[in-house]
Amino acid sequence: MIEVTVPDVGESITEVQIGQWLKAEGEWVNEGEDLVEIETEKASVQIPAKTSGYLRNVLKNKEDFALVGEVIASLDPSGSAPGKLPEKTSPAQDNAPPVPAPPAASVDNPAAEPAAFVLPAAQRLIDDLGLDASKITATGPGGRLLKEDVQRYVATAAATPAASVAAPPPSLPPSTPTGSGLRTIPAVGELPIDRSLVSPSPHRSEELKPMSMLRRTIAARLVQAQQTAALLTTFNEVDMQPVMSLRNKYRDAFFQRHKVKLGFMSFFAKAAVEALKAFPAVNAEIRGNQIVYRYYQDIGVAIGGGKGLVVPILRNVERLSFADIERQIADYAMAASENRIQPQDLEGGTFTISNGGIYGSLLSTPIVNPPQSGILGLHSIQERPVAVDGQVVIRPMMYLALTYDHRIVDGREAVTFLKTIKDVIEDPARLFLEV
Repeated sequence: MIEVTVPDVGESITEVQIGQWLKAEGEWVNEGEDLVEIETEKASVQIPAKTSGYLRNVLKNKEDFALVGEVIASLDPSGSAPGKLPEKTSPAQDNAPPVPAPPAASVDNPAAEPAAFVLPAAQRLIDDLGLDASKITATGPGGRLLKEDVQRYVATAAATPAASVAAPPPSLPPSTPTGSGLRTIPAVGELPIDRSLVSPSPHRSEELKPMSMLRRTIAARLVQAQQTAALLTTFNEVDMQPVMSLRNKYRDAFFQRHKVKLGFMSFFAKAAVEALKAFPAVNAEIRGNQIVYRYYQDIGVAIGGGKGLVVPILRNVERLSFADIERQIADYAMAASENRIQPQDLEGGTFTISNGGIYGSLLSTPIVNPPQSGILGLHSIQERPVAVDGQVVIRPMMYLALTYDHRIVDGREAVTFLKTIKDVIEDPARLFLEV
């Protein structure tokens, strides 16, 4: 047997969470083929098989935690090993004798035999409610007991005794009519309990799930930002008509030449570079009693991934072209959707841009990603009446928000920084003329 262990996936990372097994226990795995996906504090990582063989002895299920170096499964390179083994619900079942699959339900009798295999979600619900799995009818493929089977059993059991009760419990005092036609209300301590509000029901079920490593890191960093920085947000609005016109004019030619779509993010990234150069405090960070000024612009772009929000970094944006920016953003978006973002993709960063407008956000106050000192929030584009040269016209407008650390950035700098973003977007020719 070849042991499958949790590899060292990054500095200071000592614990990971099992995301999902990409191969089933008993299934043949080729050398180099991805075996399991694990989640770290920063990203998801796939563990490839070191050798070809059958996957055996899976010790950690989905959402379980494991330490770096811990054995989580084995690979059997023997060619004579039996076929696929049944799924297990706990490592303690590894030495248990195999249980034959139950016969399929007949047409005349649709009720299936008690489940031979209990799926993890069903097992958690059974444990929470203290039920006996052998009394629950399984309807899943191969006789597997599903979470829906448990909920259906609970609903049936809850409805049966409720229908047989015709009178209130004798210990409860009856309400007595009075001469005025009103009824006497029992004392507070004697009020009957509405069992329908507390009885197990599939409409009131709960599920306890561990917080993912990525979500724990996001939560910790957001709380850290609120507790350690003096955060303040300033707002402005920008007329998107010039950028939209320029984008529509060159969109097709841009795609034909660079094989990537021209979006709005590259314009805002370039505008942010101009503003960060003019106001380096927004690009700086506090280390102890010192301020570290960076004269390069590594801008993080918030992207919604399969496991939550991630912020990959665009390095040296001041040296990148529009096509370079759009290409890197597209690559990161694809990697995030497939949970292939690597820890090094998220490290560093001097400033962040978050576009809540793609989800319909009209206005928000984004939270700074520590130890950075600023984050730019973009929002949805809406046509609104505005005054231009004394005339009321309809323009596509967007609200901008800059959250900054007031310990290092003064209000005047923050407001002027955001005004610089607005001026560049409303006159994008400045990006090419360097004025």
